[in-house]
Amino acid sequence: MVQATLETLWSALGQGAGRLWPLLVLALVLGLAARLWRVLNPAAARRWGRRLVPALSRPLAWAGVLALLGAALWVYGPLGRVVQGRLAAAENAVQGRGADADAAPTTQQAPRVTYLTERTYTRSLTLPPDLLRRLDAGGLNGGLDVLAPYLGDPGGNVTRLAERVRRTAAGAVLTREVTQRAEEPIRLDGSRLRASLNFVSPLWGARRPYYQANFAAQYAFANPLDRPVTARFSFPLPQGSGTLSDFAVSVDGRELPASDALRGFWEGRLAAGQRVRVEVHYRHQGARGWSYVLGSRRESLRDFSLTVQTNGAPRFLRYSLPPTRTARTLGGTTLAWELKNVITAQDVALTFPVGSGRETAAKLYAFAPAALLLAAVFALLWGRMRGLRLMPAAAALALLGLTLGAVLGGALLSYLPALLAAPLGAAVGAGLALRALGGGWWPPTLLAAALPLVFLVPGHAGLLLAGVGVAAFAALLWGGQAPGQPHRRVAAFAVPEVSSSA
Repeated sequence: MVQATLETLWSALGQGAGRLWPLLVLALVLGLAARLWRVLNPAAARRWGRRLVPALSRPLAWAGVLALLGAALWVYGPLGRVVQGRLAAAENAVQGRGADADAAPTTQQAPRVTYLTERTYTRSLTLPPDLLRRLDAGGLNGGLDVLAPYLGDPGGNVTRLAERVRRTAAGAVLTREVTQRAEEPIRLDGSRLRASLNFVSPLWGARRPYYQANFAAQYAFANPLDRPVTARFSFPLPQGSGTLSDFAVSVDGRELPASDALRGFWEGRLAAGQRVRVEVHYRHQGARGWSYVLGSRRESLRDFSLTVQTNGAPRFLRYSLPPTRTARTLGGTTLAWELKNVITAQDVALTFPVGSGRETAAKLYAFAPAALLLAAVFALLWGRMRGLRLMPAAAALALLGLTLGAVLGGALLSYLPALLAAPLGAAVGAGLALRALGGGWWPPTLLAAALPLVFLVPGHAGLLLAGVGVAAFAALLWGGQAPGQPHRRVAAFAVPEVSSSA
């Protein structure tokens, strides 16, 4: 990071040298003129020096502080670019200190429940006379081979196939009877689903934002006929889920074997009206979105309940099913879909905004100059209303301390999560600044160091900024100095007043 920082600073200095060059030339000319005047007329130079030095020392000192403030505001730009470059390299690196999360948008389809039955199809085909001669010439088996192109494929799941040829005066009639095994759908009596999506942010060291999902479902169905049937329950594995852990499927409390559970398939004999309860559970990692597909066409939902708990900020795809109940707390959001006797072709589809550590660092270092300027204005008002006086040397050291804290926070981002690195750098900078200024200046110091940290709380930065502004304004209104109270010096490097005796 040191080499990248130096290269960025030199590049930025090279770009700004053209703007500062006239000022440097002017300063050099004035210095040479003053030196020449001092050599030619030393008495006048000493006389004017005794008059001008006391009068100009304080304005020149504050001019230096303003120049240092401008340099501090300028250095945040290159520093922010360096930090973003480091984070981008870490995100796109082939190798890393930790395992990369296997995460993608996850889609879970609803299960399919059917019962097995048999259907018989009959097809008749009238053959022309020329085919009769070929049929007679080929014999029975040969004739059937000749007729094969006209019969078509009977399809799969065939349990019985019967073909016969009946001669008539007009020719021959071929009749085929095919008995196939079919699956008739069984309507789910109840679906109780719970999903928790706990997000891991890049602010805590992840390369990309992802969530840890915990899915649990209970399905209930019954034999709709008054006779025993063979029922099938098919549970599709989620798409985009990557590695599944703790995957288990149980039917009426009995866990399925591993081979059937991995296929999400169960088949069993049900008596007339017999009810079955199936439980499914698994955990996985996902990112960006989570969906539950109710069906590929309009589905009839008798009793459907889905509860999703997440600490993210969910949004909904267009034309997806909106939640029937939403509850928000400080810990996250709870969404519920309670549907009874509903026919719909919509699905549940959640999306989550994607952020990254680079975006957070860009916001931190882009807002830091504005926070420093706001803190400087607030410090002027605070010192005026509280009766505090500030020396230029203390202000300059405070600016250096805050800038060093920002540099330290950027360097720590390569070793610690942003939620630890940025506050630690801000705390160090605030401590150095308070050491230089004194304890009476803690509100402006805290404002300069901590105000950019509001961007560590995505989605609430605007509210936090407004709250800080209200608190600062209230501190100015209720923290003023009583009328007639003398000004106090609460700053390091203050020059003590010396009383002179007659």
